[in-house]
Amino acid sequence: MLSLDFKLHKKLLSLVLFTVALVHGTGAFALNVQNDNGNPGRGSHGKAKPAVKPAVKPVPKRVTVAPRSPAKPSYGEVAGLHAARDTLALKSSVALVIDQDTKEVLLQKNESAVLPIASITKLMTGVLVTEAKLPMDELITISQADVDMEKGSRSRLNVGTVLSRGELLHLALMSSENRAAHALGRSYPGGMSVFVSLMNAKATALGMHSTNYVEPTGLSSKNQSSATDLATLVNYAYGNSTLRELSTSPGYDVEVGRRTLRFNNTNRLVKSPAWDIGLQKTGYISEAGQCLVMQAKVAGRKLIMVFLDSAGKLSRIADAERVRHWVESNPSMLNRGAPVASLVTETRASAN
Repeated sequence: MLSLDFKLHKKLLSLVLFTVALVHGTGAFALNVQNDNGNPGRGSHGKAKPAVKPAVKPVPKRVTVAPRSPAKPSYGEVAGLHAARDTLALKSSVALVIDQDTKEVLLQKNESAVLPIASITKLMTGVLVTEAKLPMDELITISQADVDMEKGSRSRLNVGTVLSRGELLHLALMSSENRAAHALGRSYPGGMSVFVSLMNAKATALGMHSTNYVEPTGLSSKNQSSATDLATLVNYAYGNSTLRELSTSPGYDVEVGRRTLRFNNTNRLVKSPAWDIGLQKTGYISEAGQCLVMQAKVAGRKLIMVFLDSAGKLSRIADAERVRHWVESNPSMLNRGAPVASLVTETRASAN
């Protein structure tokens, strides 16, 4: 009888323990918890694994994003030049396309408006440097004076970099290197002030009466010109074989200390088999918008193209493509006259 009671108490005790385990998730019940791969939670030796606690998802932190400041409008936008309409729906508020040989105007749009021209400035810088017959192998050191303090633009030419005048000219015309262009003006005989005065004197001599330069890079919005004047400059610069070669170079490697730096042309069209470009220069600062000047052969005709104050990073290239397709598709129509934009202004745009 005693043995029977003992067995009964033992069963009752087991039942109590099982109930406790069921409530608290421990002991025998814990042995039936399955692991990640769906197998019972015992190790290789049959021992129970500890119960797996559910992962606690981290609460994502709130990141405060500062609102973007609105893009600074270009001088052309402020002057309302983008209201002009043209046959090709160009994104540039100023445009001019001229047959280089016959001087026939194929397309004009606000061609007399005077605007900042950004790095198109470097084309005149190249004219002066090459015509001065200065030694192209002379070494010039990039100094702190060449660092852009106006726009804060970056450069791969660190202070202390030593390159030849020819290398600096190549980088200025091809990849629009600002420190290279500034160093060319600074190292000119007589210094920067003489160089800038000669830039303006050359513009006057060429009949570019709406043009003004204050420095050789184009970073200053005070470097201004019109499409008509820039077409004159492109036509003149095209006669310089060095400017033709360097401005249309697809890429260029320079040795800087123990490193070799690869620079590419800022105008992707020079690599396009659809284009035959003889001279080109791009430019951009916020006040000027996207700018492009070119001499190119299209449908057997030598054309000078000027696009200023274009809205959008690739819009100046798209405008050039529109003109090329238009000329190639309408050769007979072009001989009978050119479309003219609805607004042609003589206004000098200002920053007001």
